[in-house]
Amino acid sequence: MESVQHYIKEGILYEPVIPSIQEWPINLLFKQKHAFYDAVVQDAIQALNDRKDREDTSLDRYVARAMYLERIRMNEDPWKVDPKDESRFWKGIKKNLVRYEQLENAPESAALHSQEMLELIVRRYASEIISTFKPATYQFAKRFLPFFFSTLLNASAGKTIRSVINHSVQLQERVHLKGETELLRKLTKIGTIILVPTHISNIDSILVGWGVHALGLPAFTYGAGLNLYNNKILARFMTRLGAYTVDRRKKNAIYRATLNAYATQATMRGTHHIFFPGGTRSRSGEIEKKLKLGLLSTAIEAQRRNFLAPPQAVSEKVFIVPLVMSYNFVFEAKSLIKQHLNRTGEDQYYVLDKESSDITKILRFIWTTFSQSSDIVLSFGKPMDVFGNFVDESGHSYDDAGRPLDIKAYFMNRGQITQDHQRDLMYTQLLSERIVERYHIENYVFASHLVAFVGFQILRKRRPELDLYAILRLPPDERNLDLTEYRKVLERVYQRLRELSDQGKVKLPTHMLNDPMSIIEYGIKNLGIYHPKRPIKMKDDQILVLNNMNLIYYYHNRLVGYELESLI
Repeated sequence: MESVQHYIKEGILYEPVIPSIQEWPINLLFKQKHAFYDAVVQDAIQALNDRKDREDTSLDRYVARAMYLERIRMNEDPWKVDPKDESRFWKGIKKNLVRYEQLENAPESAALHSQEMLELIVRRYASEIISTFKPATYQFAKRFLPFFFSTLLNASAGKTIRSVINHSVQLQERVHLKGETELLRKLTKIGTIILVPTHISNIDSILVGWGVHALGLPAFTYGAGLNLYNNKILARFMTRLGAYTVDRRKKNAIYRATLNAYATQATMRGTHHIFFPGGTRSRSGEIEKKLKLGLLSTAIEAQRRNFLAPPQAVSEKVFIVPLVMSYNFVFEAKSLIKQHLNRTGEDQYYVLDKESSDITKILRFIWTTFSQSSDIVLSFGKPMDVFGNFVDESGHSYDDAGRPLDIKAYFMNRGQITQDHQRDLMYTQLLSERIVERYHIENYVFASHLVAFVGFQILRKRRPELDLYAILRLPPDERNLDLTEYRKVLERVYQRLRELSDQGKVKLPTHMLNDPMSIIEYGIKNLGIYHPKRPIKMKDDQILVLNNMNLIYYYHNRLVGYELESLI
């Protein structure tokens, strides 16, 4: 029987919650892979038939729409990882649609054939989405990745050969796990965890996975973009570590229903899950404001159906845990903010060049982070039920006044647990808003965010007649700030952040408890660690020079939503 090694973080010994990998929920799920696959298929088909009835339409419309969109995708956006028989498959669907349209005098036969085509497409999608979990592969990854990152850390920190070999500097010294970690560990034993991180960088998935592992938690399943499977080595690992594929090119209702069915069934069966509810990396640098409701809705549906299941058949309660990722700098910042401005500015903004986010940039980011002692924080928020109510270590829910709640009542109508699409859609929206609220509370504000925010806002208040894009194009001689003035403004903003921190509305790391001048110097230093040209630099100890307005705007955006602009 395989066991998981212990992890130490800041003096705390994290024993594995479930010592045997064989007993992990994700491993138990894939021991019944065929039954799981069939349940996903049936769930998706049922959801599409229910939708057909609500919309008073026919299955043929869903099939025809899927065929139309898929043929466009194959022509305009093909990938190396795409199945070789795609064109032949969809040509067959088209022929069947034409053939069955001629059965006007046999509606029952036409409906039967529509169901058959629907099942054929759903099974194809489910086969593409579903993965597996191999304990041996996990064991290898568990040993290799911490070793790799620790080796990189020790080498980049300029240690001796002995320290590099012995790994005297650990990953935990750079990546800090904060927040409700003990409560999360306890809840993992009695329910199903849905971890919902913010999404800033391509490095997020690696760090979230490491954080889950370092806390001694069993492996979580998660959705990985199908484009990542273009790399055969990466694909081999991900398909054996419980990652399921998500193809964001596929926009049709049948694919979405199949993907949602997969997530619902996995959650119902007690498999812990990682959702990035923002859907993709934040291009603007802001904490997410609007979340994708599709996968979030599967948590609510899984909870409703768990309450209908026989006692002890599944882990009954589903818990939502926000996770906020905080970096001093983001290696893709330059390209991300250009994409954001290009989308929002249209003809007011133009992209001069492109910056790829390949493996070499990821390695450079990690090396730079380690060598310069620049910290990363993973802030695990207060666990909630699927309606956004806080829960205790026994999984019991409480309202804002601290009164216990029986959340089964949320699903009941006339004393019975019922299915209500409109009601559950409203619940999903409320959960989304609650997660966004908690993101801002669990967020760690770094000095790099503060110095960028103050610098950008001073320029904006100085030239109120200019729009955003004109501010970004200000000539160099209009981007110099008097350090004395700048410091006074920063002190006002900083004091407000301290007040918000005291009120439990935001979090501040240790370096943000220093005097304002130390914060300014620390923030400028960290902003300049990675980017070739420092976004902000100090000149003659009297002037701050704002060099790269796009990057300053990007890091500034991390503090949008705290109503600090009025203090400038």
